[in-house]
Amino acid sequence: MQERLIELHQQRGRLIERITTQRQTLARELAPMGRMFDLGWRIRRAVDDGKAFVRQHPAALVAVVAALVLLKPRVVWRWGRRGLLAWRAWRNVGRLLPNFLLNQFRARL
Repeated sequence: MQERLIELHQQRGRLIERITTQRQTLARELAPMGRMFDLGWRIRRAVDDGKAFVRQHPAALVAVVAALVLLKPRVVWRWGRRGLLAWRAWRNVGRLLPNFLLNQFRARL
């Protein structure tokens, strides 16, 4: 009876080791998919935030629709692209500027 318990404990230990190895392998192999799922969650969060904004500020939606109706769609599209480019530039400058300033500060030391 005692030998059987020892054998079962050893078998359990081997199974736990195998499970641990399999989990590590699975985590390593699924890491690229995790980034993909993260992108999906960020998109969903952005859509949910947009819906919440429209619910809280219905006048903003009315203003956008009115701008589309009153102005030519081509003009709205052009200004929308310009705004998007300006926003991206601002984000990139905000991301790069601290590193640039830190490097300039280090160079002077």
